[in-house]
Amino acid sequence: MPGEPPGPGPHHGQTATEARLDALMPAEMAAKAAEVGVRKAALGVAPMFVLAVLAGAFIALGAAFATTAAAGAAGMLPYGIIRLVAGLAFSLGLILVIIGGAELFTGNNLLAMAWASRRITTGAVMRNWAIVYAGNLVGALGTAVLVVAAGQYQFGGGSVGAAALSTAAAKVGYDPLQAFVLGILCNGLVCLAVWLTYSARTTTDRILAIVPPIAAFVAMGFEHSVANMYFIPVAMLIRAVAPGSFWAAIDHVPADYAAIDLAGFVGNLVPVTLGNIVGGTILVGAVYWLVYLRGKH
Repeated sequence: MPGEPPGPGPHHGQTATEARLDALMPAEMAAKAAEVGVRKAALGVAPMFVLAVLAGAFIALGAAFATTAAAGAAGMLPYGIIRLVAGLAFSLGLILVIIGGAELFTGNNLLAMAWASRRITTGAVMRNWAIVYAGNLVGALGTAVLVVAAGQYQFGGGSVGAAALSTAAAKVGYDPLQAFVLGILCNGLVCLAVWLTYSARTTTDRILAIVPPIAAFVAMGFEHSVANMYFIPVAMLIRAVAPGSFWAAIDHVPADYAAIDLAGFVGNLVPVTLGNIVGGTILVGAVYWLVYLRGKH
């Protein structure tokens, strides 16, 4: 592309192998993002849904890891350090999605680049988002059920469950506008993490590209719709089934978390999802499309 640095071809003093391992430049990343969007939109319903269930489970596992990593730290470590630790742990989720191969709604907001290049239709984008969103929900809810059935929330003298309840209570406490804006900021970073992986040539590259943006959004308290498909339902389940010994251990009662219910879940999920769409499609997808792909289709 005129005006762009040369692509990953052999340069003076560079072997063919070294050239092949060069990271892709941004213009090449944009072309790759559009290609990926075309492939994702063409997936059949069954594989798309199964891969979406996996992604929901992967993000939920990252959320469970983050909850466990932060459990019991309140009052012992500064707030920022606790959030950083949780963010680093949560990075597991997107690493599993990208390296393992799965379909994540928030990352798939980058299909907007292929759509803007007129390589996929609006219907194809909506089909992908609807199927993937539903699959993500199934995977996240299923993981929440398994975590609670395993009694993992009772570990650490109940500190894991207490952290889960505290996290969910904060999430359902946001007003819709705040949740929406936190969702925009979140998916800007998530889609930047996905975008950075398009430059990668190795598994190590991909992991290193994922961790900082994901740790950042968690540390700063931004809102991720698929993560919240785990965070809030797992707290709802704990509130519903936890034995009296758990409540005695954390010195609380279920009534202390009355706002963690279906209405609170939906009230969080809707504005966060809309914010995620804006953050991913406009702040990342549209910007890079305008810079690198506009006029190329």
